[in-house]
Amino acid sequence: MPTKRYTAGQISGLLRQAEVALAQDRKVGKICHGLGVSEASFNRWRSEYGGLKLDQVRRLKALERENARLKRAVAELTLDKLILKEAVEGNV
Repeated sequence: MPTKRYTAGQISGLLRQAEVALAQDRKVGKICHGLGVSEASFNRWRSEYGGLKLDQVRRLKALERENARLKRAVAELTLDKLILKEAVEGNV
């Protein structure tokens, strides 16, 4: 069974629904079943997105993408530096 991917906005909405249900003393398992997600996903989302508004969630995702791009750039530059260092040592 393929997994469903939720957008940051959908996750934020689902968490708001869950918070309302939790305030009504419903059990987490029943809430997750009603939302169609596992308890593990719910707990992961809650730890990552809990208390954030939609614009904050979007900003967080944008920063994570930017961070990943910068990490790739640093890795490529480090590899280039090592290759050049080996080339210089070979010529001596």
